Amino acid sequence: MTIPKNYQRLANATRTPVPKAKKIGAADPNEVINVTFTVRRRPDAPELPSQEHWANTPPGERKYITPEEFTARYGATPADLDLIAQFAEGQGLKIVEKSESRRTVIVSGKVSNMNKAFAVELARYEVERRPKEERKRGEGREKGRRPEREVYRGYEGDVHLPADILPAVEGVFGLDTRRMAHRAIVPFPTITPLTPPQVAQLYDFPTPPHHMGKETIGLLEFSDPVIGTCGYLPSDINAYFTTALGIGPGFVTPTLTDIGVNGASNTPGGFDDAEVALDIEVSGAVAQGAHIAVYFTTWDENGWILALKRAVHPNPGEPRPSVLSISWAWTEFFAAGNITWNPATMAAVSTAFQEAAMFGMTVLAASGDDGSNCQIGDGNAHVYYPESDPWVTSCGGTTIGNVAGSSFTEITWNDNGITGGGISDFFDLPHWQRHHHIPLSINPGNRKGRGVPDIGGYANGYQIVLGGVSSGPWWGTSETAPLYAGLIAIINAHLGERVGYINPILYSHDASHVFRDIADGRTNASGPAPGYTCGLGWDACTGLGSLKGKALLKLLRREEEREEHEHGLTGKVSALVFDHFGDFEGFLLEDLRGGEHRFESREPEVRHLADRALADRIVTTVLTSDHNPHHPVSIILRGHPVHP
Repeated sequence: MTIPKNYQRLANATRTPVPKAKKIGAADPNEVINVTFTVRRRPDAPELPSQEHWANTPPGERKYITPEEFTARYGATPADLDLIAQFAEGQGLKIVEKSESRRTVIVSGKVSNMNKAFAVELARYEVERRPKEERKRGEGREKGRRPEREVYRGYEGDVHLPADILPAVEGVFGLDTRRMAHRAIVPFPTITPLTPPQVAQLYDFPTPPHHMGKETIGLLEFSDPVIGTCGYLPSDINAYFTTALGIGPGFVTPTLTDIGVNGASNTPGGFDDAEVALDIEVSGAVAQGAHIAVYFTTWDENGWILALKRAVHPNPGEPRPSVLSISWAWTEFFAAGNITWNPATMAAVSTAFQEAAMFGMTVLAASGDDGSNCQIGDGNAHVYYPESDPWVTSCGGTTIGNVAGSSFTEITWNDNGITGGGISDFFDLPHWQRHHHIPLSINPGNRKGRGVPDIGGYANGYQIVLGGVSSGPWWGTSETAPLYAGLIAIINAHLGERVGYINPILYSHDASHVFRDIADGRTNASGPAPGYTCGLGWDACTGLGSLKGKALLKLLRREEEREEHEHGLTGKVSALVFDHFGDFEGFLLEDLRGGEHRFESREPEVRHLADRALADRIVTTVLTSDHNPHHPVSIILRGHPVHP
């Protein structure tokens, strides 16, 4: 493909074929496809609130943004949307949708026009994927399942655009349709079959209040129109809650809203129907009375981005969930040198999670069921995305046994599947994990990065209703995420407001009592990959441990009810403080009476001010709050001291 002279390369959009994929020919030039432009924010947009902002703002003091405010402050400008639309129409493409809040322009057109517009050569590739082996209790591994033959559309190299529109474009998605999601479902104590309500009782979840109908749980479900769609039968869901096939009678069937994205819809009949049923039945059984919004989308890059944007910025009349559960994932690095999650896609998805926090949405994701191998088999340890995203609460797996009343034993889940977890190859160590002894990666180079999972929970199997019969047990961390999504919905209902982004709260010193620490010495090593060991405190198998529901509610209620009162200390900065990695984490202030006080912060602006105050010996006032007296709310540089 010849690149026009006025075209330039779009950053972070480079693609290489899936490993072992075979190019089988050019894409059909007359095939009509949809492509999404993601557009920059308006030039005067402030920075999105950081993780540290949410860490220092208790739930009761959080001010969530309205849709109108978000669009006005953080949306795309009509001028940028029109500029891109004008370009697309000039290339023979049709405008499907423009959105200021989502910052997207969706266009439709023939492959031949897309090739010309983006200076690419779209082709068809074929790759065989051996299906993940499934086991149910008392059965051996399934045999005789043939490898899945996946055919996807893609390109090699870079996307190019005219230089005059390039600054307005953050990414282009939909040209490549490779698969980027698969479901996470798949001497020990005596195992007793459990139901979601029984696990919720063992975990001491609060009773759902009568006004649970105000809460909406969002579920993301992925499929492919060729390899297999997915969906649920309303009759299965009703039977699960109201008959002995499931947990009934005596339970209420949740109100379900289906939202189709990128051409996908609730289309039952595929192998992944079990995942959809599991997500609905677990979350609905725990959070009785809550509404459930099910987002059906495609498992390529465009499907991920459009589904998340739809959940965070819904169409008129659609709900905006207070909690989102994701039981699907794909390995951060598919194989050495071949990234399925390219930087542009991960940036768009991560930004959607950051925007979700601004609306008070909690996002939970399963950590996966193939341990540290993540179905790669290259001898290195891996983790999945999006569970590795710092804006997401990653949910690992445990096994519960020896149940006697409210007493039970809990260990790492690694018998009929293995909990995922490890160190991210993409995300750096978040500030809220710094004091939890997150190990370095066990891979060559020993990278310091984000550790997952954050929490652990039951993953050792539930019976579900599928196709009119009781089916299972079905295993996986994909039952942990909807379980805790139900807990968050219950807590939101009790508090009367959304708790939102909770990772910094979970890692705070005040939260240590809300976990059951699991330290059984087991490992999540899988296949040829080395693993991590479950030990005291945080570990890469079960995170901080399983949650105690009522204790978490009490903690969040206390955080909510605290009133902030500012107090000030005046003196001179005597030293900067760095952690053992060499990263700035605060400063020391010597007050006017000679007392020394330590303040903690990792914000670059705080370091800049403290460094300046130290270098120039400037008298400084540090304002703090009651709920966090060691974190500066404001820093005032007053000038050099006046000596009598």
